[in-house]
This record gives sequence, C-alpha cells and structure tokens, in this order.
Amino acid sequence: MEHPLTVGTDGSDAAFRSLDWAVDEAARHTLPLRIVHASRWERYEGTSSAPGPERPVEQVLAENVVASAAAHARHRHADVSVSAEVLADDAITVLLNEGLHASALVLGSRGRGEITGLLLGSVSLTVAARARCPVIVVRGDPAGLAGTHGRILLGVADPAGEMAAVRFAFREAEARGCTLEAVCAWRRPAHATADAPPLPADAHGYHEQQASSLLDDALAEASRAHPAVRVERAVVEGPAHKILVHRAAAADLLVVGAQRRQGHFGLQPGRVAHTALSHAACPVAVVPQPA
Repeated sequence: MEHPLTVGTDGSDAAFRSLDWAVDEAARHTLPLRIVHASRWERYEGTSSAPGPERPVEQVLAENVVASAAAHARHRHADVSVSAEVLADDAITVLLNEGLHASALVLGSRGRGEITGLLLGSVSLTVAARARCPVIVVRGDPAGLAGTHGRILLGVADPAGEMAAVRFAFREAEARGCTLEAVCAWRRPAHATADAPPLPADAHGYHEQQASSLLDDALAEASRAHPAVRVERAVVEGPAHKILVHRAAAADLLVVGAQRRQGHFGLQPGRVAHTALSHAACPVAVVPQPA
C-alpha cells in the first residue's frame, strides 16, 4: 500500500493554497491524500462528544476545518482518494508523527496565528528540519504556485548525501513532463591550507571542472532510471543559497537536500534550505537522505 501524501491544514489562507497544491500533486502521482489538523481541545475540554450545543466550541471548529478542507479537495479532484482527521496534539508533533508514514508532507509557509512579518512560520521550519520524509513548503508567486514554468530546479552540493533529493527531483520532472534544471554552485577557497595540493595555473577552470564532475556523479544513476527527463546542467560560481533563490523565480518547484546542522535551537535545515524556504518564488521541497 502506498504511503499517502499528507497535508497539514489550519483553515488559514496559506493552508488552502497548500491544500490546492497537495491535491494537484496527489493527482499527478496517483497518491491518496491525507488531510490532518492539529487541535489540543481534548486536553482542556476532556473527551466528551455530547451532541448539540454541549459539544466544545474548539471541537466543532476543528471538525469544521477538516470537513471544509476535505470537501474542497474532493471538489478540486474527484478522482483523488481523500481522508481527513483531527489529531489531539500540537502541530509540530502531529506533523512529525505523520511524516513517519507519509510519502511527503505538504505545508503552508505560515499558519494561522503566525506573526505576519515573519518570512517563514516556525512550524514549517521545524518540520522541514526534523521530518523523516520530504517536506514541501508551498510558497511563492502566482506563476510558481500554478506551475506554469515547466521547470523543476534541483540544487546539488554533495552527491553522497543528496541522492534522495536527486531521485525526488527526477520523479517530479517525469510526472510533470517538464525540464529538470540541475545546479551545482562552487566557490574558490578564500585561503589555501598547508596540506592542500597546489592548484593549477587556471584555478577557476580547475574548480569549475571539479563542480562539473560532482554534478555528473550526482545525476548519473537517476538519469539512467528516468531517460525521458530532459536535464539541463549548470555549474555556477557563487553562494548556493543566492544562486538557487535567484533561479527559483523561473521554476515550479525547488528541490534541495536536507543538510541538517545542530544549532543553539536544535536541528537546523542548513543555510541553503533555510534561505530557500524563506525567499524562493516557488514551492520548496526539502528531502532528507535516509540513514
């Protein structure tokens, strides 16, 4: 049995945008769609389910959120199998648990109650940093959200640690019948180290060739598995987070690996993923590499 594509909802405008995206994605990959809403009303009101006006207001609101979302999803794509559930816990716990048996998690960039000025909601950032499955944060301009560019953008930095992201990007491009643009950014080291081998006279060409070889290695296996996918390669000098955000303006989805780092506030998704999740003009998929 295939794992469902799971989307979190809270009834906000961002949640409905992510729901629309998730319904289309489920239809594209012929996956069941699971809609979840986190609500902690049971912890404060008990588990009574008495009919009529005695039902807690929070319970009624939570059930209305998922019922409305499910009806919206079925209306958008009648052939997608839709299930919906209210789960009694905080949003981060609910989504991380759902990610253990989901093909991917789809989230809005900000939820209800998030501070308006924030570029990225805390729930989305935390889940993207810690989930065991791919996390797609639905954000961007109308063209990126509508998928009108016909292009998937893949950032590659470490072939050994990002093969899951590469395979995810190829599958996505194949399902959409669109071009995959694979980008490897490189930078010359600011300072030479004592044990580093001497560089050739053409240092620029040397580093560019190293990046090109790295990109070839990363794409080789998936290219053989998906021969119908048209791939455009780009090796670019500069900081990866800036290059990918710039190129995302012409993409329908940006795919990056989850190069997680341990920071002062726990797991962090890495600079590239964090910048993409905050600034990209299209949805962003953060794909972890299985241990």
